[in-house]
Amino acid sequence: MGKFKFGVSLRETGGRDAWIAKCRRAEELGYDVITVPDHLGTGRFAPFPVLAMAAAVTERPRLGTLVSNVPFYNLALFAREASSTAALLDGRLDLGLGAGHMKSEFDAAGLPWQKAAERIAYLGESLGYLRKHFEDEGIEHPRLLIAGNSDGVLDLAAEHADIVGFGGLRQQPGKPPGTFKLDNAEAMDERVAHFRAKTGRDVERNMLVQHVEVTGDRLAAAEAWHEKTERSAVPDARELLDAPQLLLGTVEEIAGQLETRRERYGFSYITVFEQYLETFAPVIRELQ
Repeated sequence: MGKFKFGVSLRETGGRDAWIAKCRRAEELGYDVITVPDHLGTGRFAPFPVLAMAAAVTERPRLGTLVSNVPFYNLALFAREASSTAALLDGRLDLGLGAGHMKSEFDAAGLPWQKAAERIAYLGESLGYLRKHFEDEGIEHPRLLIAGNSDGVLDLAAEHADIVGFGGLRQQPGKPPGTFKLDNAEAMDERVAHFRAKTGRDVERNMLVQHVEVTGDRLAAAEAWHEKTERSAVPDARELLDAPQLLLGTVEEIAGQLETRRERYGFSYITVFEQYLETFAPVIRELQ
């Protein structure tokens, strides 16, 4: 099988010097992609300006959003931001798109919170709009990543994406919006099977890893993570040992887990969060 691709999702926080240092460190450690999320909150930079800065201070990594919260935006204004950034990045942009899932952020922005079907429909509308805008501007369309867990978002990815992003989190029934359940290994089988059934194209598959822990005791690490977070929503911590969103074990064991999960799910592009930037680096070296 082909080589792995590794990404890190950096928090768009801190001052200018801190941001530059993070980007350069990610490149130094061997990450292939630097991405930023699109969340509201005090101290957060907007995603597209920090990608332009990242492009100016690095040479090799691709750069992108993971993911742009499309329902936040008027499409004309979003298309302008995305196309300007694509031009400045000179072919290095991976434009990640999603339908949004945090009601609290919509409330904070004074935006209406719509049902999932309506948000997904707006995401679908954005794809044609963006394609036409890039063509009109004479800018090569960036690689497109569409991420989500629902049938609707995965169906859009199957038809339009260069990369499909799996997070393995789903809304817990009867709980407030933004209360997530972590899919176990079998649930991820079903999500990947749904995607495969919808596309005959070769689409790169990304997994956004929720937790990385280098340890000699995998079960103890799973139990500790299970105890401190409700996102798992599984009755037995042992289920987490095979969950593809978690990487627990020695460096060699984690490398083996990634190879096994690539075979099972097709996940060849792995993204970790900023807090695991250094922790995950030895795994990158192990698999190079």
